[in-house]
Amino acid sequence: MSNKNYANFIWSIADLLRGSYRPHQYGSIVLPFTILRRLDAVLAETKADVLAEYEKSKDGGIPLTVLLPRKSKHAFYNTSQYDFQKLTGDAENVRDNLLDYVRGFSDNVRDIFEKYKLEERIQELDEHDVLFLIAQQFAAIDLHPSNVSNVEMGLIFEELIRKFAESSNETAGEHFTPREVIHLMVDILFAPDDNDLDKANIVRSIYDPTAGTGGMLSVADEHIRKMNPDATLTLAGQELNPESYAICKADMVIKGQDIGAIVLGNTLTDDGHIGKTFNYCLSNPPFGVDWKKSLAVVEKEHKEQGYEGRFGPGLPRVSDGSLLFLMHLIKKMRPVRDGGGRAAIVLNGSPLFTGGAGSGESEIRRYVLENDLLEALIALPTDMFYNTGISTYVWVLTNRKSDERKGTVQLIDASSDQFYKKMRKSLGSKRKELGKKHIERIVKLYGAYDDANSEYSKVFKIADFGYRTITVERPLRINFAITEDRVASALASKGLAKLSETEIETLREALSGLNPEYVWTKRDQFTSDLRATLKTAGINLTAPQLKALVSGLSARDESGEISTTAKGAPEADPDLRDTENVPLTEDVQEYFEREVLPFAPDAWIGESEKIGYDLPFTRLFYKYEEPRSLATIDDDLDRVLGRIRARLEAVKA
Repeated sequence: MSNKNYANFIWSIADLLRGSYRPHQYGSIVLPFTILRRLDAVLAETKADVLAEYEKSKDGGIPLTVLLPRKSKHAFYNTSQYDFQKLTGDAENVRDNLLDYVRGFSDNVRDIFEKYKLEERIQELDEHDVLFLIAQQFAAIDLHPSNVSNVEMGLIFEELIRKFAESSNETAGEHFTPREVIHLMVDILFAPDDNDLDKANIVRSIYDPTAGTGGMLSVADEHIRKMNPDATLTLAGQELNPESYAICKADMVIKGQDIGAIVLGNTLTDDGHIGKTFNYCLSNPPFGVDWKKSLAVVEKEHKEQGYEGRFGPGLPRVSDGSLLFLMHLIKKMRPVRDGGGRAAIVLNGSPLFTGGAGSGESEIRRYVLENDLLEALIALPTDMFYNTGISTYVWVLTNRKSDERKGTVQLIDASSDQFYKKMRKSLGSKRKELGKKHIERIVKLYGAYDDANSEYSKVFKIADFGYRTITVERPLRINFAITEDRVASALASKGLAKLSETEIETLREALSGLNPEYVWTKRDQFTSDLRATLKTAGINLTAPQLKALVSGLSARDESGEISTTAKGAPEADPDLRDTENVPLTEDVQEYFEREVLPFAPDAWIGESEKIGYDLPFTRLFYKYEEPRSLATIDDDLDRVLGRIRARLEAVKA
């Protein structure tokens, strides 16, 4: 039976729940029963040995947690006399027997069922008179590892989650990543180490901070074990969703991994593997999800721990936390002194360019690039994920670049139709998939580095992504006059709001003493004349009030003289202030003289300057297409009009 047929059969069991449960509740029953049946099948061969040892040693001095795993040949065991076959032989007592069976599991897997509140579900199913039918249906499925491998079991879980999510209008893509995307990430991640991974006595660790159902960890595990069946691998991860966590943990338990290596919780606020680093890291965090709930904890770590913590370079805007996971992965890579680490993370397009120089996003990109941590960036086709059709990118990170790659970043554009095939039937937003040949083509481009086809792969120096944001100032040109409109505007300004009505009228009368026909072009002269008039009228204004009055009586005058400061320097016009992004590879003065002065001869460079970085992937791969000639367009229009005329003639006839 294929993975899809297994999933369809298990899915069909949900029909027994119709009427008693709503569609969005089906998954909370069928998924834990699938896990239960899988564990039941895994333990089947050693069940008798475990029970015999349990009866023999349950009252002895040696802990059962030491003895029974040896008999079960797994990190977990079950001491109940029941299994699925025996459960279906006693319809009258199926509830009590099933509860006894669930409670018979070792403590290290009990929390898998607790996350699903399985005992409560069993009670409810019994009350609805469908418990025996459910147990009977699951007993008929053979999920033994000899029939269904761990990788295949993971695919079955993912297909079930997708079906349940679709039936209840939920988001399936939050729980897992398409397997072909994982295969690509894993192949790229391990590519430089292929010669080392098949050596004897090799020990490697793999980590996923957004583990979902464990797909990335499973594919990475399978990849290395194909190359080296004797490799010692430790898999670790963290997951926020309790149900996905339960599935992931069950998979890791069956693989014989450390039971505590899969942690339930929020990676950003409560790192479940604090202080630990890994050889390889993989992640597909949620796209464009805000991190408002984590804000207080993340900001505290940023301020108090700085670069000793995970978020030293900066913090992105609250609306998108993708770059927080990227910084987390960088911190989790094994240090260079211990052999270094590699990581791959898939993100949407926003982290490539959002935020100008000096912003949190730009500072994070600056840290990644200036520390030479970004090895490659791969653009995937659109419509690759189940819950979104947007553009996505794989960031390949490492702190141990090869000599030829140091100081550079490889960009691979795998978004064209050369790198995907259309699916016969879409799954949510997913309409395209990577075939084996497409993955091989991308990996080959990565391996070829600067010898790769430049249409799809380009290599840039770090400085090519950086720029200086300079301030371009223009002189302030204004005049001053005592017109009716300007006086009304000045007296109504916020700066004079504290004056009484009497004081306002006194001020208005004093201003009428100045020549309404005269236009002042120099601020100093006008201010001097104004002060004298106010003094004569016995009016004392504070410095801010005088400034507000002068400002209100002014207006821009492009043909006027340049206003100067007290030191005689030109005064900058804040409304004409602009910025220019100058590539780090260019001289600022040369750029300014070429790009600014021809259009604004009176401009000058301000004092403010910031360094920024972005990764303008689309622009760097832009291909100019010659527009169609007018003659071609006219020919097309003539043909269309000809068809229209012919049809009109046919109608008249």
